[in-house]
Amino acid sequence: MNNNRIAEQFHAIFGIFMVFFYLGVGTFLILTSDRFMIDKALMRLIGGAFILMGLYRIYSTYKKITRAFSKENEEDE
Repeated sequence: MNNNRIAEQFHAIFGIFMVFFYLGVGTFLILTSDRFMIDKALMRLIGGAFILMGLYRIYSTYKKITRAFSKENEEDE
C-alpha cells in the first residue's frame, strides 16, 4: 500500500498550499475592499469567511500531515 501512502502525503502537502491560498484571498479581500465596486461590508464578510476557512484548514492539514508522515504508519506496512 505504498501508493496509498504517497497519495496521502501528496494531499497533505497540497493542503499547505490551500491554507496559504485561503489566508491570502481573505486578507486581499479585507484589505482591498475599497478598490472594488462591491459593498465593503460584503467584501469584508467574504474575506473573513476565507480567513476562517484558512484557519480550519491549518488544523485539518496539521492532523493530515501528522497522520501521513508518522512513524506508526510505517510499522503497519
